[in-house]
Amino acid sequence: MKRIALSTLSLALLGAAGAAHAQSSVTLYGVLDDAFQYVHNANTNNKSFVGLVGGNMQGNRWGLKGTEDLGGGLKAIFQLENGFDPNTGKLGQGGKEFGRQAYVGLTSDQYGTVTLGRQYDPVVDLVQPITADNYWGSTFTTPSDVDNNDNSSRTNSAVKYTSPVFGGLQFEGMYAFGGVAGAISAGQTWSGAVSYATGPFSLAAGYIRMTNANTAAARAGSWNATSDATFNSINLPFASAKSIGIASIAGQYVIGPITAGIRYSNAQYKPDSLSSFGATERYNVGAGFVNYQLTPAALLGLGYTFTHASGNGPSASYNQISLGADYNLSKRTDVYALGAYQRASGTGATATVADYDYPSDSTAQEIFTIGIRHKF
Repeated sequence: MKRIALSTLSLALLGAAGAAHAQSSVTLYGVLDDAFQYVHNANTNNKSFVGLVGGNMQGNRWGLKGTEDLGGGLKAIFQLENGFDPNTGKLGQGGKEFGRQAYVGLTSDQYGTVTLGRQYDPVVDLVQPITADNYWGSTFTTPSDVDNNDNSSRTNSAVKYTSPVFGGLQFEGMYAFGGVAGAISAGQTWSGAVSYATGPFSLAAGYIRMTNANTAAARAGSWNATSDATFNSINLPFASAKSIGIASIAGQYVIGPITAGIRYSNAQYKPDSLSSFGATERYNVGAGFVNYQLTPAALLGLGYTFTHASGNGPSASYNQISLGADYNLSKRTDVYALGAYQRASGTGATATVADYDYPSDSTAQEIFTIGIRHKF
């Protein structure tokens, strides 16, 4: 990352009072991730796709983050992060200028951190980092990201508290105001998570509840809330849900060159009278992965994800196996190869590997990706 040191301007009145200059810094950073990708059964005609696809290991971004020392162990902090497509130059996250993150807050080593703005929820902060998605990105995660394991969702107008680490234990809580006049709960989001790490073992669990606006004018039969909800081919029929609740738990263990982890999530899409579906749709997800650090520069990974959908009509299951290899050319540049195979079963179920959303008419789909990532 490139650091730009900024000294604060002295103020005449503060100078006369003998106040010291605060120490400030701003960091410019970013990720460029692009790859050649092949997809078998990539559309409803079951044709193959070959092309460039960005954001495979990490979403493409550039950002600014900074701190100002306020004295007494207290600091002001901010972060602005933009997402984009490196192959077209288009903005990501629906065209938002700082769609990935935009917040300001205060932090203290003793009391913790409070941030205000558009940001990730506590489940993303504490649970996702010990899952396969943290290492391998979209190829190792859930079909259509129905449980937000690939952190597709951010939350607007959010107030978040992050505690210090107490003997390996840390917790977060977040609340986002819905902003609907006369209906405080409409469109709101709340979330909490806790993590514990000791030596080679890590465990984390959390829950997020996102609420759709509760009036016909605000909802218009679709999703309108403080939290983004990514609706792709699998969960698209439930975009008019009254609420989405996701519970997640994950564990990870490191022994020598091997890192192994498992996770479970339960996502529920609940309807009301304004929804276009009549019964709660449930997604139960179980997944595991094993990484092997072959050399200091080379990492290999194997993952398995099982997703079962039920509740609103016929049930469906998705079995997915993922493979990954990553090699560091330097501290900032690496090359990678990723592959995944998924088979869908159940009435009307069709395969769509992980978070890529290539909807096919087949019960099987394969993806192979070879790319490069540069961080600055």
